[in-house]
Amino acid sequence: MSSTTPELDLSEKMESILADARRCFTAFGYEGATVRRLEEATGKSRGAIFHHFRDKETLFLTLAREDAIRQADLVADEGLIEVMRDLLAHPERHDWLSTRLEISKMLRTDSGFRARWEAHQAVLDSAVRTRLVTLSQDGRIRDDVDPAIIHLFLETLLDGLITRLASGGSVDGLDAMLDLAENAIRKQS
Repeated sequence: MSSTTPELDLSEKMESILADARRCFTAFGYEGATVRRLEEATGKSRGAIFHHFRDKETLFLTLAREDAIRQADLVADEGLIEVMRDLLAHPERHDWLSTRLEISKMLRTDSGFRARWEAHQAVLDSAVRTRLVTLSQDGRIRDDVDPAIIHLFLETLLDGLITRLASGGSVDGLDAMLDLAENAIRKQS
């Protein structure tokens, strides 16, 4: 007799599919991660995969939401620049973000996908806004710049960093660049 409950088995199956799908998206990109490749990567039939996730997009967006939640936790504790430092320090945790170049095109051309992507990323945006408001109230960031502009600055910096990493660009100097960004938003004494 199994010591696990059916709910735990279901959760373990979903986590296994997500982990294997993440590797498949990393290796082949969003478009290249065909259903056949997802079946091969997960060792599951399309019926088993899509029993848990409605379609490939839902599977992908579930991964995006997991990352956004993990990043939001880090933002809440240490800030968005620390998320960027984590991208540099632990690329193996984020290598599936190489799909970002494809996603950028989809965000520009597919309004339905854009809306679903933004909904999944809302948790990260909310964490960044909350942190910036707190830092502003504590007098730890510049008070001559609206926190919404600082958010836009950091978000644009993150997008650029992800694009650079996804396209195989050099990481030389990026730590110093993040130090510069941190100093740019910090309240000067």
